[in-house]
Amino acid sequence: MKKRFLSTIAIAGAAAMALTACSSDSDAGSSEAADGGGGGDVITVGFAQTGSESGWRSANTESMKTAFSSENGFELVFNAADNDTAAQIAAVRSFINQGVDAIVIAPIVEDGWDDVLQEASDAGIPVILEDRTVSASEDLYAAWIGLDFEQEGVTAGEWAAAEFGDTETTMVVLEGTTGSAPANDRATGFDAAIEGTMITKIDSQTGDFTRDGGKSVMEGFIQNYGVDGIDLVYAHNDDMALGAIEAIEAAGAVPGEDIKIISIDAVHDGMQALVDGKINYIVECNPLLGDLVAAAVTGVVNGEDVEAVQYVEDLAFDQAAAEEALPDRKY
Repeated sequence: MKKRFLSTIAIAGAAAMALTACSSDSDAGSSEAADGGGGGDVITVGFAQTGSESGWRSANTESMKTAFSSENGFELVFNAADNDTAAQIAAVRSFINQGVDAIVIAPIVEDGWDDVLQEASDAGIPVILEDRTVSASEDLYAAWIGLDFEQEGVTAGEWAAAEFGDTETTMVVLEGTTGSAPANDRATGFDAAIEGTMITKIDSQTGDFTRDGGKSVMEGFIQNYGVDGIDLVYAHNDDMALGAIEAIEAAGAVPGEDIKIISIDAVHDGMQALVDGKINYIVECNPLLGDLVAAAVTGVVNGEDVEAVQYVEDLAFDQAAAEEALPDRKY
């Protein structure tokens, strides 16, 4: 499928189509809705979220709940699987049994989706993937909307190569959830970008995209290699980077100085750490996908042609850029 990077104008247009309004914190929307998609009929959508493992995920969930509000013509059936793949697949099967109009999935991992996606197809229920991808046949879902994880890794790696590539640099990696698309692709992109440099990856372990996981893994790295044995940390998300900061400070070192840190996400806490000099560079991963996903669901349910792959363009921030952007950040 052809990749398409959405411009700011395109994003705004999709947002207008989705007619975003404020939503409540309830897991399911009201069946009494204003005139929305589907020709005035309420569109019932089952959304299988990964969980609430990070600040990014929380912002993503709120974006989806807002876009799929009753005011916008939707009834949302929400499930967060707490990073349990079996529970997430069970939730999708429950959506199928309930006869929802469409299903949205943020897959925890890439593999293992063929059977349940086929079941949705057999039931005539369209599936939209958001944020993460799957290895199943593209015929089993109508569209995917998210970020270019590999390019995020490339952007982070290019900065690392420019800053440290000519100097012997030892690096440890805090990986995302094993088997997930962002963890796989961010590793691939970063490794390609630093190939041929003097940056050496001495260890890489999963922190499951959580702050506690990042702290625990970083504590192990420090115990194994010492503060002086680690020059650079590449974290697959901000929450793990923030956990690493705690571990580095507890070891008596200065994050951002004694050990440099590169991260991905650009959530508020991560950006603040960048402004404070504790993180050195962050590549954005925009979580506010709800409007685009809602527009795609409406189009698919109404039988319209929908772009099969929609990438949202990411930004990148050094300290000065973070200082400028932080006051207006929405997440």
